[in-house]
Amino acid sequence: MIPYATAAAAESALGRALTWGEAAWFRYTATTPDYCLYFHSLINLLLAYTLAPVPAALLELCLPAKLTSPYKLQPRVRLSPAAFLRCYRDTARVLVLLTVGPLLFLPYPAIKMAGIRMGLPLPSVGEVAAQLVLYLLVEDYLGYWFHRLLHTEWGYNKFHHVHHEYTAPMGFAAAHSHWIELLILGFPTFAGPAMVPCHMTTFWLWFIIRGVVAIDTHNGFNFPFSASRFIPFYGGAEFHDYHHYVGRQSHSNFAPVFTFCDYIYGTQNVRNYYYITTAYYIAYRCYKATLAKDPR
Repeated sequence: MIPYATAAAAESALGRALTWGEAAWFRYTATTPDYCLYFHSLINLLLAYTLAPVPAALLELCLPAKLTSPYKLQPRVRLSPAAFLRCYRDTARVLVLLTVGPLLFLPYPAIKMAGIRMGLPLPSVGEVAAQLVLYLLVEDYLGYWFHRLLHTEWGYNKFHHVHHEYTAPMGFAAAHSHWIELLILGFPTFAGPAMVPCHMTTFWLWFIIRGVVAIDTHNGFNFPFSASRFIPFYGGAEFHDYHHYVGRQSHSNFAPVFTFCDYIYGTQNVRNYYYITTAYYIAYRCYKATLAKDPR
């Protein structure tokens, strides 16, 4: 809750006029408790997981295979509407009831102590961009190692096999996981903001971006305009799709966002059709050749 009774008092404290964004933030938060603002993170994440996968799902469900096959990473796999709905229902239930809800509320005192602020002024564009880049790097590094641990025999059999139910993933499968796995992988997401505190608006944006990135890497399509073609070291759907295709036997492509951790630690197999080791090169080329022979 902003500690100013009026906009004039806020301007007096800042020593300048409020920007339009700050004025809007003041109106929205003047009487809203901080924990309610924090709760918005859950809403934003659920909205991202509900809406972002829809375009790719509609392409797969509504368009003829001959139109989507050139862009679908596993064109022979066509999921039914029931499979999409079941995946979304199961994932949303776990996110709300077992994982994200408690995970967002339990750390609230710690987040406040860490210094995430709710008031004025709002952060600059440069500050937001720098913090988001840092959060992505922290998430990517920690997520890489947690993911590798989940691919040990014990971790896979106990938890990670749920996520690999979909060998040809879709956007809704991004969070389709055992609830304990979601708790484990939630730690890297919170680590960045805990290390470098931000404004609550940046915190909201971080959860939206993280959700959209996870959905993008699971959407099953590789379009000419896909982000992986323009953002350096961003793995995208193709990088992660092969990881799902191999499943339990996968020993590569663990990083959730970028590719450099896999490159540094020798677990990268593909980046824009260039391969690190001969074995992975042959395996992936055979996989692509098989799909090309029968794209249905």
